[in-house]
Formats: sequence, C-alpha cells, structure tokens
Amino acid sequence: MWIVASKAFKDINLSFKRHPVTNDVVAIRDEDAIKRSVKNIVFTTLGEKPFVPQFGSVINESLFDLNTELSEIRVSDEIRSSLLNFEPRIDNIIVNVTVAADRNEMNCTVQYSIVGLPSPSQSVDVLLFPARV
Repeated sequence: MWIVASKAFKDINLSFKRHPVTNDVVAIRDEDAIKRSVKNIVFTTLGEKPFVPQFGSVINESLFDLNTELSEIRVSDEIRSSLLNFEPRIDNIIVNVTVAADRNEMNCTVQYSIVGLPSPSQSVDVLLFPARV
C-alpha cells in the first residue's frame, strides 16, 4: 500500500491584501485554504459561477422549506455531494445539520480529512439564515 504525501495547498486570500515586503497578494495555506474552499462551495448558489453551472449547492433555498427530518437529510446530502464533486483535497466527509425552525436557521457542521496531510480531522461550521432587509 502506497501512502501519498501531498504538497502544501495554497490559495489566494479573497481579501486581496498585499504582503508588506513582496507587494504580492497574501496567500492562505493548507487547512485554512481548504476551509475557505469548503465554505465557498457551500455558499455558492447553483449557476452563480460562470461556465460551471453545476458548481455550488442549493442549500440557501432550503431555508424556507417545511422543517422535517427529510429536509435535514436533503441538506446534508446536498452539501456532501457538492464537496465530493468540487473539492478533491478532502475525504471522509461527515455533515451534521440542525434546524432552528422558529428562526429559519440551519447550523451545519462539516467534518473532513485532508488528503495527503497528516493533520487531524478538520471541522467547519456553516450558519445559514435568511437576510433581513
């Protein structure tokens, strides 16, 4: 059995802050880069990314569904399948969803392992709620 060690992961920080010495865009690395990617995939609405209409998830539309155990399972499956399709750097994905029906909120906890890094299991909390105008 081969154990594959990966290289370090590196993404652009979306704040576009400049590095004080190099004047280059500051990068985020490893766990932080993957955590940012997971949140971006979850919060991106289907069709929002140009030329990749299947990128993202439909969980924002689930906030106003009837609160049933099936809606929790559907949201959990939607997040898990989106991450499996668009984030190849993670595996062993576990999604737990709790719904606060009286406030139209969903709290999702995504746990995963990073492929090729000997780091412990990572966790990202995602709180979904309707925007008030």
